[in-house]
Amino acid sequence: MTINARGFVTDNEHVVHEWAMFQLVQRHVTSPQGVSFERTFVHTPGAVATVAVSENGEIAFVEQYRASFGGYVLEIPAGMRDVDGEDPAVTARRELREEAGVDASHIEFLGECLSSPGVTDSSVLVYLATGLTQVGMEPHGPEEDEMLLHWISFHTALAMVENGQIADAKSAYGILLAARRHPELVRE
Repeated sequence: MTINARGFVTDNEHVVHEWAMFQLVQRHVTSPQGVSFERTFVHTPGAVATVAVSENGEIAFVEQYRASFGGYVLEIPAGMRDVDGEDPAVTARRELREEAGVDASHIEFLGECLSSPGVTDSSVLVYLATGLTQVGMEPHGPEEDEMLLHWISFHTALAMVENGQIADAKSAYGILLAARRHPELVRE
């Protein structure tokens, strides 16, 4: 395996540890100046997230326990791309049904958010969903069993990003992109 990114050449990598759908990977790289070094990161299949906006201008948020932070995080509905070959837009709609109990008549790709590029190769494909209809939640796992669903006005959600109440990167990224591309959705 050889990867060349503007003179940074990866010539070897190996899996240090595997669990579920994740791998801890160690990569050997040579810099453009000829310095050899190793970096270790978590490899994932990536994820999707959805800014779901109701007809009255509210965004669906889940408040979910996250073990990595030892507490609850307020975020837009999201999930891993854990079904091989599944179109990411289909994954986004599935996760939206499971976590927020809604389906969407329209889904639009907003962009790709790099989760934490110094630690993982995970990226989140972020969508905007409109034309929502209730279908019932389908939680999976102990965190989702205890998850809380909140509907917050788009205008308030933007303020929450600005004042740090919404600190989750994919959520802030999605809300800001959706507001920029569709200002008509932002109502007080």
